[in-house]
Order: sequence, then C-alpha cells, then structure tokens
Amino acid sequence: MAQTIVKPTFSKKTYLEWYELMKRIREFETACYRIYSSKFEGRREIQGFLHVSNGQEAIAAGMTSAMNKDDIVITAYRDHGNAIAKGISTNKCMAELFGKVTGCTKGKGGSMHFFDKEKGFWGGHGIVGAQIPLGAGIAFSEKYRGSKKVCFTMFGDGAARQGALHEAFNMAMNWKLPVVFICENNKYAMGTSVERTSNVHEIYKLGSAYDMPSEPVDGMSCEAVHNAIAKAAKHVRSGKGPYFLEINTYRFHGHSISDPKLYRTKDEETDYKGIDPIKVVKSLILENKFATEKKIKAIDAAAKQEIKDAVEFARASDFPDDSELYNDVYLQKDYPFIMD
Repeated sequence: MAQTIVKPTFSKKTYLEWYELMKRIREFETACYRIYSSKFEGRREIQGFLHVSNGQEAIAAGMTSAMNKDDIVITAYRDHGNAIAKGISTNKCMAELFGKVTGCTKGKGGSMHFFDKEKGFWGGHGIVGAQIPLGAGIAFSEKYRGSKKVCFTMFGDGAARQGALHEAFNMAMNWKLPVVFICENNKYAMGTSVERTSNVHEIYKLGSAYDMPSEPVDGMSCEAVHNAIAKAAKHVRSGKGPYFLEINTYRFHGHSISDPKLYRTKDEETDYKGIDPIKVVKSLILENKFATEKKIKAIDAAAKQEIKDAVEFARASDFPDDSELYNDVYLQKDYPFIMD
C-alpha cells in the first residue's frame, strides 16, 4: 500500500492535535517495548504481559476529537493509547507499568488494567471480551441517571467470538442503551486470522442480527475514525440505542512483546507501515503548510522528553507498601468474615 496524501478536511488545529497525540502514544509504546525487552541495574522494570498499540494510534486520535470530554471509554488489555487519549498522564501510566504506587491503579493493575474513573476511563480488562457486557452496564447506568454520556465499548476481533457479545448486543438494543460498540479489528486476535475463526469475515455484519446500525471504518485514517465516531455518537445520544463500528487497523508489533509474528508476512507488514497514520498526518500537515519541519521536530522532541520524564518519574516512585495488599480488593467493614 503506497502512502497516500489526503487533502485536508479538518482544521489545522485538529491535524496538529492528532499528530501530537499520536506521537505521544507512539513514543510511550516504543519506550515500553524497549524497557520491557531490557534490564535496568540488573532487573526487569516492566513485568507481566505487555501489549503495545503501535500502528493503531489513529483510532485513539479520531475518537478523542469526536467524543465529548465526559464520555466514557472501556476497552481491552491493549489499553495504553486509549488511556493517554482520555487524559491519564503518561507519568501515571508509566508508573503503573513499573508497579509503582504512583500509577493510575496504584501499581496493582499493570499493563492490562489501566483505570481512572475521574477521566472516564473504565479499563483496561485482561479477560477477553469481559468489558463488552460491562460497557453495556455502564451505558445502562448513564441512561438511568439521565445523563447524555455515551459509553464507547472497545474490543478486539478475537473477543468478537465471545458469547457475551451477543447477550450484550441483544440487551443493549432492547433497552436502547447509549453505547457505541467498537471492534478494533487488527486482523489476527492473538495470532489467528479472522478468516480462520469465523465464517463472517466482516465483523460489523454481526450487528445486523439485532438490527443494530453497523458499519466498517478505516482505522488507519484519523478522518474516517472521527467521522464514524461522531455519526455513531449522535445516533446514540438521540436515544435511538446502540451503534456498532468495526474499525479496521493493524498492529506493527506482535500480539504481545513475546510474539514473534510468524503468522504474517514481511510484505504485509511493509504495506501497512506505508500507511502509518502518523506519517500520513505529518505529510498532510507539511504539504498544506499547517506547520514547518521545525515545528514538527519540536512536537517530536516534546513527546520524547515527556516520555523520558515519565520513565524517570516511574523509576523514582516507590513500590506499594505490603500493607496495601488487601486495600481496594475487599471491604472489611462490609464483609468481616473475609479477614480478621
């Protein structure tokens, strides 16, 4: 796929915001990959599973510009980019990966369980597909409260095979819940292609069984993602019930850091890197003189410095005290039989 320069359909401000956010996410994920794959002073600083979103940044960018600030996002375990896009600081995100008390879940959740209720980010969920009915439940709560918030419930193509998806779709349509279901289809689940797991290769068509408005979206394009999210959110906010988007994207790395990616070809990877959304937006900005090379380099340098500072913040932070082990897990005053 050759890189295509798209004529601007949004403002200079929007393109620069998209570029800055995508660069911050890319720098964060690249740093995570590097740190996870190495040792610092003889020890690994990031442990457990790690799933990075390099290549998928246009989804976070397009969503952020289209949704309301108080809308809610709940997603799967490839959650770093969406968390940053929702406003969780890179300091808190990096500290969480390091297992430090200054992390967004006090160092207890790690890579797969970022969370910040105040920012409207409800996870980060490690169990495949578990967030789908949870997202419908959050939407039910917002409808019950009478708010105008939309819950954007995100999952991967692998999770689209879970039975809970169908139960959630059915209930959400019956109750006209304010939820936009989003399948981030990066083609391979853990390592098995969509074509090998289902007779339905166009995942958005699953919504038709419930008469749910559904459509595919080019997830490598910030413009396409923004337009689709805005359209879906308008539909949902009007009280008409849920919407389903299959956002087709591509991850440049493996499923997790330990994945050697033997199930796909180098040519395929090269083709998708040719339409890297960061490169596409950068080219558009420069061609339309929205910014100079100097300005772009300044944005790049600022993103690098922010993530460098986040790593230092994480390293300087403390690990949780042993006394924190049961905090935020059990409520002793309500359930005295759990602990003395």
